[in-house]
This record gives sequence, C-alpha cells and structure tokens, in this order.
Amino acid sequence: MRDYGLSPAQQDEIWRRWRSGEWFNSMSRVVGVPMQHVRRYLAQTGGVRREPPMRRAEHLSLAEREEISRGLAAGKSARALAVRLGRSSSTVSREIARNGGRAAYRAVAADEEARRRARRPKTPKLAACSRLRAVVEDKLAQRWSPEQISHWLRLAFPDSAEMRISHEAIYLSLFDPARGRCIDRTLTQRLRAGRPFRHPRCAKRPDGRGVMRDMVSISARPAEVDDRTLPGHWEGDLVMGSRPSAIATLVERTSRYTLPVELPDGIKAHDVRPYLTRSLQTIPPRSADR
Repeated sequence: MRDYGLSPAQQDEIWRRWRSGEWFNSMSRVVGVPMQHVRRYLAQTGGVRREPPMRRAEHLSLAEREEISRGLAAGKSARALAVRLGRSSSTVSREIARNGGRAAYRAVAADEEARRRARRPKTPKLAACSRLRAVVEDKLAQRWSPEQISHWLRLAFPDSAEMRISHEAIYLSLFDPARGRCIDRTLTQRLRAGRPFRHPRCAKRPDGRGVMRDMVSISARPAEVDDRTLPGHWEGDLVMGSRPSAIATLVERTSRYTLPVELPDGIKAHDVRPYLTRSLQTIPPRSADR
C-alpha cells in the first residue's frame, strides 16, 4: 500500500477524520498535504482501513501460555492447569497438542503461532459461494442497496445459512482490496452514492458548502399553509438537466396549480431570480392567491 509521503501519524489522523465524516479538503488542510494525496491514499484501500486483528477474550493470552509452560515444566496435568487458569481442560489440552506437546511447548512460540493463524486471511463468503455471489451481483446491477439485498436474502432463503450475508460484508467485498474484489467492482457505480470507495455514513460537507445559512425548516410553516387551507402560498422544486440547464417548478399549495420555469443559465440565485420573477408576473393578480 502506497503511503504518498504520509507519515504514520498523518495516516492515523486522516483515518480518524475520515471516520468522523470530514471531507478531503478539510483533511488536507489539517494534515498539511495536497488534497489529491489524501484522496488517492484513501481510494487505494476503498475507504476501508484494515485494522490488525484483536485478541478475543476467549483466546489464551501470552501470560496464560507462560503459566502453561511453567506448569508443564513442573509436571502438572492439563486438567490442573485448566483449573488454575479458569479455562476448560479441552482448551488447555488443544493448546499443548497443537504447539509441540508437553516436551516441546514454548509460550512465546505458541503465542506467535496463534497470532499468525489469526492473521491468515479467511475466504470471503461471496468468494466461497458462487450462488450467493450471483444473486448479490444481480441485485446490485438492479441498483438494490446492500441493506436491501441482505434483508431480502433473509426472507427469500430463511432456511439456508449459506445464502445469508450482512450488508457490511457486501460493502467490504466491493471496496476492500484485502478481500480480493471478490465481486465485480464496477458495480460500485450502481450504488446510489456511485463512489469508487466507501464514505463514512456520518460524512458531512465542509461548513457552508451546500448549506443554506439561517434556513427556516419547512416544519416551522404556519398551520394554514401546512393544511393547504389558505391560498396564495407557493412551493418550489428543481429538476436538473444537462448542465447548466434546469427547470424550476412552482406549485400553488391550495389549487395545485403548477408553473414550470426554464432556467437555461444555471441554478445559482442570481441566475434563477429573474426567470422566477418574470414567470410569476405573468399570473393574473386574482389567480396568484387562489
């Protein structure tokens, strides 16, 4: 994996801010590197950071393995060691057998071997089950989200464990290079976001970008407007065409009278205002409040 000149500390900071939802330009300012470097660094991993495997509580620790090693040297049985450690005798017996037996057991070597087994890549479910992979790829091609696919599989195959997969596993199979791209990565273009790598769900745009300042929520409109009893209130929407063209639609809430307005010059406020003004001026005064 290429580091693009980023130090380990800078990489950690990028991942921390990426998970919190910051965007590329914000991260590049904080870390002090070009935005392209931040974007390329994240893109090569599909936006997914591979964390080192964590030791689970049910796994033996190095301290426990050292206790086993000392106990074996003192001639204690696996059952006695299990009682001392608070583990099942079968766990201790398997630990000794897979690491050379009573005569050759060494705590450090056994711990390193356990870590090696934990790092060994597991075959992703979509790579192991061609039937499941075909179904998932078909649904992704139809623009189904991984969440929809996962839920549908539980309903469609209630008695088949091999035909179940979490939405997170589908996302990882699409984006995580460590999984070998076990499904067609071009299907990321069929996702609703259409990005080549995964963005955190909590991602927010930088302050001020795409956000109306001091905006009044639609929930704050008066009751007579909300229930459409008072004529004369209009609402607008925007239909985008090939840039810069677009069409605005103005709808009078009580009568549902709709007024389409072409916006050939763009969608910024100074481009839209004159077209809306001229269109509204064509409505007879008594019609505007009906």
